[in-house]
Amino acid sequence: LIIAFKIYTEIIAILFAFNSKERSFLIVLSIILYQMKKTVVVLTGAGISADSGLATFRNSDGLWANHRVEDICTVEALYRNRDLVIDFYNHRRKEMLEAQPNAAHYSLVELEEKFNTYIITQNVDNLHERAGSKNIVHLHGELSKLCSTKDTSKTVEIDGWEQAKDSKHIDGSLLRPFIVFFGEPVPNMDIAVDIARKADILFIIGTSLNVYPAASLVNFVENNVPIYIVDPALNDKDSVLQYPNVPNIIYQYPYRASVGVPLLVKDLLNK
Repeated sequence: LIIAFKIYTEIIAILFAFNSKERSFLIVLSIILYQMKKTVVVLTGAGISADSGLATFRNSDGLWANHRVEDICTVEALYRNRDLVIDFYNHRRKEMLEAQPNAAHYSLVELEEKFNTYIITQNVDNLHERAGSKNIVHLHGELSKLCSTKDTSKTVEIDGWEQAKDSKHIDGSLLRPFIVFFGEPVPNMDIAVDIARKADILFIIGTSLNVYPAASLVNFVENNVPIYIVDPALNDKDSVLQYPNVPNIIYQYPYRASVGVPLLVKDLLNK
């Protein structure tokens, strides 16, 4: 709904620059062009952000190697040691704001010229947005937002990187990072499933396909949809990368995201 509203407001702003006959023609033309375009659905994970210098969670030297999940990424942890949890995500937010989108992020923006492009990301950073991508669904929350502890659907933007420990929502509850903690439902999963079902092409970039329910999205695309995987772990026989158990044709790009995604996008745009 958020994506649809953004697109709707942009269209309305453009259309009001024309008279009624011109607007009618442009509306019909835009519908025809939209239906002619194929839809690319992009599933991204920590690997795409790693090339911007952001630490991943699951690598041997990742964030989980230095922190216990139970201490920083559960509702219980938030109530048990609020300061530790807030400090952890403040630091993550500071790192995010210091990082820049990389070639992989910018290449995905180029896809929008020729394809209806939707990004479903497991990442909580805003690098896709800052690169210029328009249709983005965050599965695990967003560092750039805080939410009510009473109702996590009530979100507010945070200015800068630091959340005050005693900051409150207008509903009177303490604010918390807008992160889907372990044990909590994934609020945008139904939206992501609906998008996956529309895919004509599926990209899987920088994700081990080990985290559920996000990893299950590959099972919702049609059997005739080609799947392109970009991940250096494709070359690693000891990798934990879970190859999708689906009948689809799978194309491999065994590179880091910042190298493999530009290659893939170039190949697709030149077809």
